Formats: sequence, C-alpha cells, structure tokens
Amino acid sequence: MIADDLRHYLQETRDAVVSSLDGLSEYDVRRPLVPSGTNLLGLVKHLAGIELGYLGDCVGRPAPVALPWVEDGSIWDGADMWARPEESREFLLDLYRTAWRHTDSSIATLPLDAPASVPWWAEHKRHTTFGHLLVRVVSETAHHAGHCDVVRELIDGRNGAGNPPEYHDLVLRMAGEHRG
Repeated sequence: MIADDLRHYLQETRDAVVSSLDGLSEYDVRRPLVPSGTNLLGLVKHLAGIELGYLGDCVGRPAPVALPWVEDGSIWDGADMWARPEESREFLLDLYRTAWRHTDSSIATLPLDAPASVPWWAEHKRHTTFGHLLVRVVSETAHHAGHCDVVRELIDGRNGAGNPPEYHDLVLRMAGEHRG
C-alpha cells in the first residue's frame, strides 16, 4: 500500500516535469533562465539518471541503458544538468520514460526494506533501504518539478498548474481584495 502511494506521487511529479515542456520550442526547453543554468530539458535528463541510479543500480537492478555522463565521470561536473546538442528532446524524454518503467518494476518487485547501497555516499551512510531511496527520489522529483514550474513561468508565464499568465494577475487582485 505505501509503495503504491509513493509510486502514485512519483508519477504525478514525473508528469508535472514532462508537461512543463509542452508547447515549447527546442530553444526554450534548453534555455537557462537562472544563474545556476537550470533548464527544463536538463532537469529531465538529471531526473532520468536519478531514477536509474538510486532505484536501479543501488538496489541491484542495473539500468537497462548506459548513461554516458555516468560512464565517463562527467556527471561530477554537472553533465547531467544540461542537454548536449545531439541529445534531442525525444531522446531525453524516452530515456526518462525508460527510467520510469525500470523504477516501476523495482517498486513492483522489491519490498521497501530491501537492502540498498549508494556507492557515491560516505561509507558510514552508504547502506540503506529501497524504501529510503524511493522516498528520496519522490522528494527530489517534486523538488525539481518546482524548478520546472519556475523556469516555465519565466519562459511564457504558464505555471505548473497550466494556468495562463492572466491567472497570476487574478490571484494578485484577489489577494489584494482580501487584505482590504
């Protein structure tokens, strides 16, 4: 039951991340709009790697695809946070959906107390459980879905709920009326 709830909330946030790209040009999905360089397609790429790593490799279920930025070590330089020119939107969305299927299979197969080991964590923290990592991934995906909301709003004013820019004006007017 708890695993099903976690999978449900994970899927809701995955869908929010993917919908943040709807209707945008290639330029806009790659465009960094904040000083950190955060961009929509980079967040999709990052989250695909998060799921494949934590909920695949770390629980003894190796990823069904190789991630070049992991294999060459460039992940430690942030290479998972931006899309390379040859990495199309379709490629990265397919990769993310591949990660979903792999994660969903892990959720269906493993108990929450299944042992897990995260090799890039400090030795004294390295050993954990699948349930701990699943909660961590749900949290991280929700965190980055919020980033997607902000970046999308900077691009065209649409917020995470899909509301048009006029909605923001309405909310501000309503808030002003209630302050009175």
